[in-house]
Amino acid sequence: MPIRRHGFTPTILDVLSDYTTADAEDILERSPLIQYLNIKTEAANRGSKARAAYGNHYAIYVLVEDYINKDFNVSGKYDRYDGARFSDLLKRQRELPFGSRLQNHALNHRLNEEFTKLFPNETAQVVIRNLETQRYWINENLLKITSTGEDVNLSVAIIAIIEKYIEARQNAFHSFIAECQKILELKGSDPATAKLFVADLLNQHVDARIFEIVSFAILKAHFAGKVIYWGWSKDDLNEDMLALYKTGRTNANDGGIDFVMRPLGRFFQVTETIDVGKYFLDIDKVQGYPITFVENQLIQLILLQKK
Repeated sequence: MPIRRHGFTPTILDVLSDYTTADAEDILERSPLIQYLNIKTEAANRGSKARAAYGNHYAIYVLVEDYINKDFNVSGKYDRYDGARFSDLLKRQRELPFGSRLQNHALNHRLNEEFTKLFPNETAQVVIRNLETQRYWINENLLKITSTGEDVNLSVAIIAIIEKYIEARQNAFHSFIAECQKILELKGSDPATAKLFVADLLNQHVDARIFEIVSFAILKAHFAGKVIYWGWSKDDLNEDMLALYKTGRTNANDGGIDFVMRPLGRFFQVTETIDVGKYFLDIDKVQGYPITFVENQLIQLILLQKK
Protein backbone atom coordinates (compact mmCIF):
# COMPACT_ATOMS: atom_id res chain seq x y z
CA MET A 1 0.00 0.00 0.00
CA PRO A 2 1.47 3.39 -1.00
CA ILE A 3 2.31 5.62 1.94
CA ARG A 4 0.14 8.74 1.97
CA ARG A 5 2.09 11.88 2.85
CA HIS A 6 0.31 14.68 4.68
CA GLY A 7 1.08 17.69 6.86
CA PHE A 8 2.13 15.68 9.91
CA THR A 9 4.36 13.19 8.06
CA PRO A 10 7.46 15.45 8.25
CA THR A 11 7.01 15.60 12.03
CA ILE A 12 6.99 11.79 12.18
CA LEU A 13 10.18 11.66 10.13
CA ASP A 14 11.82 14.30 12.35
CA VAL A 15 10.96 12.29 15.48
CA LEU A 16 12.36 9.11 13.94
CA SER A 17 15.57 10.97 13.10
CA ASP A 18 15.79 12.35 16.66
CA TYR A 19 15.19 9.05 18.45
CA THR A 20 16.86 6.53 16.12
CA THR A 21 20.12 6.40 14.21
CA ALA A 22 18.61 4.58 11.22
CA ASP A 23 17.22 6.34 8.16
CA ALA A 24 13.76 7.77 8.96
CA GLU A 25 12.38 7.24 5.46
CA ASP A 26 13.47 3.61 5.51
CA ILE A 27 11.79 3.08 8.91
CA LEU A 28 8.56 4.57 7.58
CA GLU A 29 8.72 2.23 4.59
CA ARG A 30 9.41 -0.86 6.72
CA SER A 31 7.32 -0.40 9.89
CA PRO A 32 3.56 -1.08 9.64
CA LEU A 33 3.02 0.45 13.10
CA ILE A 34 4.71 3.72 12.08
CA GLN A 35 2.68 3.67 8.85
CA TYR A 36 -0.47 3.19 10.93
CA LEU A 37 0.43 6.19 13.08
CA ASN A 38 1.10 8.16 9.91
CA ILE A 39 -2.45 7.39 8.75
CA LYS A 40 -3.99 8.14 12.14
CA THR A 41 -2.19 11.48 12.63
CA GLU A 42 -3.53 13.07 9.46
CA ALA A 43 -6.10 14.85 11.67
CA ALA A 44 -3.29 16.95 13.19
CA ASN A 45 -3.39 19.29 10.19
CA ARG A 46 -6.59 18.40 8.41
CA GLY A 47 -9.49 19.92 10.29
CA SER A 48 -13.23 19.60 9.98
CA LYS A 49 -13.32 16.34 8.03
CA ALA A 50 -10.96 14.48 10.38
CA ARG A 51 -11.60 12.65 13.63
CA ALA A 52 -8.91 12.83 16.25
CA ALA A 53 -9.32 9.12 17.17
CA TYR A 54 -7.70 9.46 20.58
CA GLY A 55 -8.83 5.98 21.65
CA ASN A 56 -6.57 4.10 19.25
CA HIS A 57 -3.66 6.50 19.76
CA TYR A 58 -3.90 6.16 23.51
CA ALA A 59 -4.26 2.38 23.46
CA ILE A 60 -0.87 2.25 21.74
CA TYR A 61 0.52 4.97 24.00
CA VAL A 62 -0.32 3.36 27.35
CA LEU A 63 0.90 -0.08 26.30
CA VAL A 64 4.20 1.27 24.93
CA GLU A 65 4.57 3.52 27.96
CA ASP A 66 4.15 0.49 30.24
CA TYR A 67 6.73 -1.35 28.11
CA ILE A 68 9.26 1.49 28.52
CA ASN A 69 8.54 2.15 32.21
CA LYS A 70 9.49 -1.43 33.00
CA ASP A 71 12.68 -1.14 30.89
CA PHE A 72 11.72 -3.85 28.43
CA ASN A 73 13.08 -1.71 25.60
CA VAL A 74 16.50 -2.15 27.30
CA SER A 75 16.31 -5.52 29.08
CA GLY A 76 14.66 -7.47 26.26
CA LYS A 77 12.70 -9.67 28.69
CA TYR A 78 9.19 -8.74 27.60
CA ASP A 79 8.28 -12.35 26.83
CA ARG A 80 8.53 -13.07 30.58
CA TYR A 81 6.20 -10.20 31.56
CA ASP A 82 2.84 -11.16 33.07
CA GLY A 83 1.16 -8.22 31.30
CA ALA A 84 -0.34 -4.87 32.21
CA ARG A 85 -3.66 -4.80 34.04
CA PHE A 86 -6.61 -3.51 32.03
CA SER A 87 -7.80 -1.27 34.87
CA ASP A 88 -4.38 0.43 35.05
CA LEU A 89 -4.28 0.98 31.28
CA LEU A 90 -7.78 2.46 31.15
CA LYS A 91 -7.05 4.73 34.12
CA ARG A 92 -3.88 5.98 32.42
CA GLN A 93 -5.76 6.62 29.15
CA ARG A 94 -8.26 8.81 30.97
CA GLU A 95 -5.46 10.86 32.55
CA LEU A 96 -4.20 11.92 29.11
CA PRO A 97 -5.41 15.08 27.28
CA PHE A 98 -8.91 14.62 25.76
CA GLY A 99 -9.02 11.11 27.23
CA SER A 100 -11.32 11.54 30.24
CA ARG A 101 -14.30 9.79 28.60
CA LEU A 102 -12.53 7.06 26.68
CA GLN A 103 -14.03 3.59 26.91
CA ASN A 104 -12.52 0.11 26.59
CA HIS A 105 -13.17 -0.37 22.86
CA ALA A 106 -9.72 0.50 21.50
CA LEU A 107 -7.85 -1.77 23.90
CA ASN A 108 -10.28 -4.65 23.50
CA HIS A 109 -10.89 -4.82 19.77
CA ARG A 110 -11.16 -1.55 17.80
CA LEU A 111 -7.43 -0.93 17.38
CA ASN A 112 -6.72 -4.49 16.25
CA GLU A 113 -9.69 -4.50 13.86
CA GLU A 114 -8.66 -1.24 12.20
CA PHE A 115 -5.00 -2.24 11.98
CA THR A 116 -5.96 -5.53 10.29
CA LYS A 117 -8.26 -3.69 7.89
CA LEU A 118 -5.51 -1.26 6.89
CA PHE A 119 -2.76 -3.90 6.75
CA PRO A 120 -4.49 -7.14 5.66
CA ASN A 121 -1.19 -8.84 4.85
CA GLU A 122 0.21 -8.20 8.33
CA THR A 123 -0.39 -11.21 10.59
CA ALA A 124 0.62 -9.48 13.84
CA GLN A 125 -1.98 -7.67 15.94
CA VAL A 126 -1.07 -4.53 17.85
CA VAL A 127 -2.68 -5.51 21.16
CA ILE A 128 -2.21 -8.94 22.70
CA ARG A 129 -4.54 -9.78 25.57
CA ASN A 130 -5.50 -12.62 27.90
CA LEU A 131 -9.26 -12.51 28.47
CA GLU A 132 -9.11 -14.68 31.57
CA THR A 133 -6.49 -12.66 33.45
CA GLN A 134 -7.37 -9.28 31.86
CA ARG A 135 -3.68 -8.70 31.09
CA TYR A 136 -2.46 -6.80 28.04
CA TRP A 137 0.75 -6.48 26.01
CA ILE A 138 1.90 -4.44 23.02
CA ASN A 139 3.06 -6.70 20.22
CA GLU A 140 6.82 -6.33 20.56
CA ASN A 141 7.37 -7.60 17.02
CA LEU A 142 5.84 -4.35 15.76
CA LEU A 143 8.22 -2.28 17.90
CA LYS A 144 11.35 -3.88 16.50
CA ILE A 145 12.57 -3.63 12.92
CA THR A 146 15.83 -3.91 11.04
CA SER A 147 16.54 -0.77 9.03
CA THR A 148 19.64 -0.09 6.92
CA GLY A 149 21.33 -3.06 8.57
CA GLU A 150 20.59 -1.83 12.11
CA ASP A 151 18.24 -3.32 14.74
CA VAL A 152 15.90 -0.56 15.91
CA ASN A 153 13.47 -0.46 18.84
CA LEU A 154 10.80 2.13 18.00
CA SER A 155 9.11 2.34 21.42
CA VAL A 156 10.51 5.72 22.53
CA ALA A 157 9.96 7.24 19.07
CA ILE A 158 6.32 6.03 19.08
CA ILE A 159 5.68 7.75 22.41
CA ALA A 160 7.21 10.95 21.03
CA ILE A 161 5.14 10.80 17.81
CA ILE A 162 1.87 10.46 19.72
CA GLU A 163 2.86 13.25 22.10
CA LYS A 164 3.63 15.52 19.13
CA TYR A 165 0.24 14.68 17.64
CA ILE A 166 -1.60 15.47 20.88
CA GLU A 167 0.37 18.72 21.18
CA ALA A 168 -0.78 19.71 17.67
CA ARG A 169 -4.41 18.94 18.56
CA GLN A 170 -4.13 20.86 21.83
CA ASN A 171 -2.66 23.88 20.07
CA ALA A 172 -5.54 23.89 17.58
CA PHE A 173 -8.11 23.69 20.37
CA HIS A 174 -6.44 26.37 22.50
CA SER A 175 -6.28 28.60 19.44
CA PHE A 176 -10.02 28.16 18.97
CA ILE A 177 -10.73 29.09 22.59
CA ALA A 178 -8.55 32.19 22.24
CA GLU A 179 -10.40 33.20 19.07
CA CYS A 180 -13.74 32.74 20.84
CA GLN A 181 -12.61 35.21 23.48
CA LYS A 182 -11.92 37.70 20.71
CA ILE A 183 -15.41 37.43 19.26
CA LEU A 184 -16.91 38.52 22.57
CA GLU A 185 -15.13 41.83 22.08
CA LEU A 186 -16.12 42.09 18.40
CA LYS A 187 -19.83 41.38 18.81
CA GLY A 188 -20.92 44.86 19.83
CA SER A 189 -18.33 47.07 18.17
CA ASP A 190 -17.54 45.38 14.85
CA PRO A 191 -20.24 43.02 13.48
CA ALA A 192 -18.55 42.74 10.05
CA THR A 193 -15.31 41.44 11.60
CA ALA A 194 -17.32 39.07 13.76
CA LYS A 195 -18.97 37.61 10.64
CA LEU A 196 -15.57 37.12 9.01
CA PHE A 197 -14.38 35.33 12.12
CA VAL A 198 -17.33 32.92 11.97
CA ALA A 199 -16.75 32.34 8.25
CA ASP A 200 -13.10 31.47 8.96
CA LEU A 201 -14.27 28.77 11.38
CA LEU A 202 -15.80 26.93 8.42
CA ASN A 203 -12.58 26.40 6.46
CA GLN A 204 -11.17 22.94 5.87
CA HIS A 205 -8.46 23.24 8.52
CA VAL A 206 -10.87 23.68 11.43
CA ASP A 207 -11.37 20.91 13.97
CA ALA A 208 -14.44 18.68 13.38
CA ARG A 209 -15.86 19.59 16.79
CA ILE A 210 -15.60 23.28 15.97
CA PHE A 211 -17.47 22.79 12.69
CA GLU A 212 -20.31 21.11 14.57
CA ILE A 213 -20.41 23.83 17.24
CA VAL A 214 -20.36 26.66 14.70
CA SER A 215 -22.99 24.92 12.56
CA PHE A 216 -25.29 24.70 15.56
CA ALA A 217 -24.75 28.37 16.45
CA ILE A 218 -25.46 29.52 12.86
CA LEU A 219 -28.55 27.34 12.47
CA LYS A 220 -29.90 28.36 15.88
CA ALA A 221 -29.51 32.04 14.97
CA HIS A 222 -30.98 31.41 11.50
CA PHE A 223 -34.21 29.95 12.89
CA ALA A 224 -34.43 32.25 15.92
CA GLY A 225 -37.53 34.48 15.86
CA LYS A 226 -39.35 32.39 13.26
CA VAL A 227 -42.93 31.52 14.21
CA ILE A 228 -45.08 28.65 13.00
CA TYR A 229 -48.77 27.96 13.48
CA TRP A 230 -49.86 24.39 13.85
CA GLY A 231 -52.85 22.39 14.99
CA TRP A 232 -55.47 19.84 14.05
CA SER A 233 -57.76 22.38 12.40
CA LYS A 234 -57.55 25.95 11.07
CA ASP A 235 -59.79 27.14 13.93
CA ASP A 236 -57.59 25.66 16.62
CA LEU A 237 -53.98 26.63 15.94
CA ASN A 238 -50.99 26.87 18.27
CA GLU A 239 -48.39 29.61 17.84
CA ASP A 240 -44.83 28.52 18.58
CA MET A 241 -41.32 29.82 18.05
CA LEU A 242 -38.91 27.48 16.29
CA ALA A 243 -36.21 26.27 18.66
CA LEU A 244 -33.12 24.22 17.81
CA TYR A 245 -31.60 21.91 20.43
CA LYS A 246 -28.23 20.16 20.59
CA THR A 247 -28.34 16.47 21.46
CA GLY A 248 -25.53 14.24 22.68
CA ARG A 249 -21.81 14.97 22.77
CA THR A 250 -20.11 17.10 20.15
CA ASN A 251 -18.57 15.02 17.34
CA ALA A 252 -19.12 11.81 19.26
CA ASN A 253 -18.93 8.69 17.10
CA ASP A 254 -22.01 7.34 18.87
CA GLY A 255 -24.46 6.88 16.00
CA GLY A 256 -26.77 9.58 17.32
CA ILE A 257 -28.51 12.56 15.70
CA ASP A 258 -26.89 15.96 16.31
CA PHE A 259 -29.68 18.60 16.43
CA VAL A 260 -33.46 18.52 16.75
CA MET A 261 -35.94 21.32 16.09
CA ARG A 262 -39.16 21.83 17.99
CA PRO A 263 -42.06 21.87 17.42
CA LEU A 264 -41.53 20.72 13.82
CA GLY A 265 -39.78 17.50 14.76
CA ARG A 266 -37.09 18.08 12.14
CA PHE A 267 -33.66 16.53 12.71
CA PHE A 268 -30.27 17.86 11.62
CA GLN A 269 -27.21 15.66 11.15
CA VAL A 270 -23.73 17.18 10.78
CA THR A 271 -22.06 15.18 8.04
CA GLU A 272 -18.37 14.62 7.36
CA THR A 273 -18.88 12.40 4.34
CA ILE A 274 -20.50 12.25 0.92
CA ASP A 275 -21.16 8.54 1.34
CA VAL A 276 -24.81 8.09 0.34
CA GLY A 277 -24.94 4.81 2.25
CA LYS A 278 -24.24 6.71 5.47
CA TYR A 279 -27.09 9.12 4.64
CA PHE A 280 -29.57 6.25 4.38
CA LEU A 281 -28.42 4.87 7.74
CA ASP A 282 -29.14 8.26 9.34
CA ILE A 283 -32.52 8.51 7.58
CA ASP A 284 -33.42 5.10 8.97
CA LYS A 285 -32.58 6.25 12.52
CA VAL A 286 -35.29 8.93 12.54
CA GLN A 287 -37.92 6.56 11.08
CA GLY A 288 -39.54 8.85 8.54
CA TYR A 289 -39.20 12.21 10.31
CA PRO A 290 -37.68 15.04 8.22
CA ILE A 291 -33.88 15.23 8.38
CA THR A 292 -31.45 17.81 7.00
CA PHE A 293 -27.78 16.94 6.47
CA VAL A 294 -25.57 19.82 7.59
CA GLU A 295 -22.37 20.21 5.58
CA ASN A 296 -20.06 23.09 4.82
CA GLN A 297 -21.78 24.41 1.69
CA LEU A 298 -25.17 24.60 3.44
CA ILE A 299 -23.74 26.66 6.30
CA GLN A 300 -21.88 28.93 3.87
CA LEU A 301 -25.16 29.51 1.99
CA ILE A 302 -26.96 30.52 5.18
CA LEU A 303 -24.14 32.96 6.01
CA LEU A 304 -24.43 34.53 2.55
CA GLN A 305 -28.16 35.02 3.07
CA LYS A 306 -27.44 36.88 6.31
CA LYS A 307 -25.19 39.47 4.61
